[in-house]
Amino acid sequence: MPFKKNNRKIEIYDTTLRDGAQNPGVSFTTEDKLRIIAELDNFGMDYIEAGNPAANPKDAEVFLKAASLNLKNAKLVAFGSTCRVNANAERDENLNILNAVKTDYTAVFGKSSLLHVEKIIKTTGDENLRIIFDSIEFLSRTKKVFFDAEHFFDGYRYNKKYALKVLETACLAGAEKIILCDTNGGNMPGYISDVTKKVVEYISLLNKNIIVGIHCHNDSGLADACSLAAVKSGAVQVQGTINGIGERCGNANLCVVIPNLQLKLNYNCVPEENLKNLTRLARYISDVSNLTFDEKMPYAGGHAFTHKAGMHIDGVFKLPESFEHIRPELTGNTRTTLISEFAGRSALLNILNKINKNNKLIITKDSEILENVLGLIKSREKDGYQFENAEGSLSLLLLKSLNRNREFFSVEKFNLLLSEPEKNSKKTGALIKIKVDGTEEITADEGDGPVNALDKALRKALTRFYPELSDMRLIDYKVRVLNSNEATAAKVRVLIESADNSRTWRTVGVNTDIIEASWNALLDSVEYKLSLNAGLF
Repeated sequence: MPFKKNNRKIEIYDTTLRDGAQNPGVSFTTEDKLRIIAELDNFGMDYIEAGNPAANPKDAEVFLKAASLNLKNAKLVAFGSTCRVNANAERDENLNILNAVKTDYTAVFGKSSLLHVEKIIKTTGDENLRIIFDSIEFLSRTKKVFFDAEHFFDGYRYNKKYALKVLETACLAGAEKIILCDTNGGNMPGYISDVTKKVVEYISLLNKNIIVGIHCHNDSGLADACSLAAVKSGAVQVQGTINGIGERCGNANLCVVIPNLQLKLNYNCVPEENLKNLTRLARYISDVSNLTFDEKMPYAGGHAFTHKAGMHIDGVFKLPESFEHIRPELTGNTRTTLISEFAGRSALLNILNKINKNNKLIITKDSEILENVLGLIKSREKDGYQFENAEGSLSLLLLKSLNRNREFFSVEKFNLLLSEPEKNSKKTGALIKIKVDGTEEITADEGDGPVNALDKALRKALTRFYPELSDMRLIDYKVRVLNSNEATAAKVRVLIESADNSRTWRTVGVNTDIIEASWNALLDSVEYKLSLNAGLF
């Protein structure tokens, strides 16, 4: 049953570049941040918190360079803290840096829990109220100020009266938006909902023009649910990060929150036509962050619309909503069916017909070609192949069975150049000779091991003919010994995962020689990429 339609606008405030950058292993360069700002703006974010210029010289440079960006949708926000205890706001170095940044918007955080005031910054409740008021009043002379009420929900539980007094002080000082922060990420959605509702009513009595926002961390695995609960209780701004990255367990995941708000609760968040770019944005940020992409992520993950069980596959072909809660294309994702011992003819028939879409050949469950392909797959599986997680190799196999494959290149020879042990080199060299439409190319490269060397040399040779391969990379490599009782003569299965700027795919190779198995999987990965770009699938 669809939810009741409403037209309320929910502001989306992205803090990937500030809170998300606190994720272990993430370090954005200035250029990274500028590219991400452009991507977030194109997606339709309302606000982008680009960093803390007072604490980080790199962030100061980002704001300086970002001033020349022609943003279409988003407003840049500079983040910082209130002045120090017993300090004058007008003379505070951090506040003056925030004031000088070339953006109309700034966000400052302050303590809203009396426990933290007394135990962490070791001052009085009155002094904390004073530094909040003076800091916001000073900045609001030239900026539009958002106040982040740090540890608000815990502070409200500890001392409700004081927590509300902090919000009142921020409002009186000139804050335009009050952001309630579940900084520890330990509260339940019901509590977040109840408190947010009371705060929205309280702030409305103080000033109807001031709106309330929500900022949740994911330490209980509930940041997304708590953000939705707050919106249902009157919050008008949601803060979070792409892919939920952030310190400890991360932040509310905007790749989950936005489609839930827009597709399920019918709020207006980003332009409707932009939502289909969500999956690409999620993968892009994961790539720039140098983090492994979560394939199980709702809406944007590669497994979100992947079906394996035969009955499920049959059902989703007949009635997609039987096993899919939305249409995958709404968020730029695609449906995937896995060929395995759990999947029947329907799954294979569907894949064959997708590949055969521009052909006059009619394939049904009774077609001889389907029988032949099933036999071929079973034969390959008997040899050790497994296509369940190797959709790239499977698609190429089916393409060839339909005589629709294309020879993009041929490998004339390849050699591996192993370093001499006494020279203590960790690099392996690869020499490759290929031919494309009669033109030969010989290329060498080095890598961390033979597979990496072959991968780099092959793509280096082919990029002259196929420039699109420059954005392709190998992101995972797995080896499984299939018959360990054969010792060093055992057959191995190699699974390679590759990616470009918008998708990932997996290919497989099997051989008693691990290099040969890896080489076959690698060739499939490149051929699959070229076949996709050529529109063969």
